[in-house]
Amino acid sequence: MELKLGIPKGSLQESTVNIFKQAGYNIQVASRNYYPTIDDKEISCMLIRAQEMARYVEGGQLDCGLTGLDWIRENRADVVEVCELVYAKASFRPVKWVLAAKEGSSICCAKDLQGKTVATEVVNLTTDYLASHGVTANVEYSWGATEVKVPDLADAIVEITETGSSLRANNLQIIDTVLETTTRFIANKAAYNDPAKRKKIDDIVMMLQSVINAVPKACLMLNAPEDHVQRILSLLPCENPTVSHLAKGEWVDITAVIDKNTLRDVLPKLKAEGARSIVELPISKIID
Repeated sequence: MELKLGIPKGSLQESTVNIFKQAGYNIQVASRNYYPTIDDKEISCMLIRAQEMARYVEGGQLDCGLTGLDWIRENRADVVEVCELVYAKASFRPVKWVLAAKEGSSICCAKDLQGKTVATEVVNLTTDYLASHGVTANVEYSWGATEVKVPDLADAIVEITETGSSLRANNLQIIDTVLETTTRFIANKAAYNDPAKRKKIDDIVMMLQSVINAVPKACLMLNAPEDHVQRILSLLPCENPTVSHLAKGEWVDITAVIDKNTLRDVLPKLKAEGARSIVELPISKIID
């Protein structure tokens, strides 16, 4: 059994390869080579643009691959969405396709675009979005540098953004969100109905998800006086910490997995309640 896996070439390539590495799959991409190597004899890889991934998976040229929800919908591809993997080029957050117009323009909502021109890389997405608002407009495909086309070449654009910085730099204001998109692991329907391939796909997905699940988490270990345990447990933002007695004295060890963004508030409170030897440990994987 050989599983044909598509790796997205372009903006998602580096982050995808890195997540696979953290999940235990070592993918090596050679310069100008579209067939990366992977240290799993049951998998063969191919670099394919995310924009094209869904149609090649649908067509069976690939058994599975990673692409955005946006490109699945843009290609109107009939594939199995095995799971959502929330990561992007610069962050572990969803990214958005947004409708934007020049600051101070008369375009304030989708309905203002009736009969006007919109430039975008996602023609089908944009057409469907406008149709949902009862709007008919001239939607033109943009080959790049879309921000510069407003207002001389187009009345508005639909563009992807993680931070909005490029839009602001070009004096554009966001009018509406067309689609919030995340990366999806997709599979060809026939391949996913094959028991051996499905098992392999599900194993890969489990390992990738374990890496993403671990990103916002940290493992906290601390010692506490036994008579302070309940007060300390009430401060920990997790469901069921592990509590075990130490070898000597009336002290316990507490281990908990908590959100990293709570640490700065929780640690001082734990110390004030008598916790000692507080240690924060990184987590590389969490499998639920």
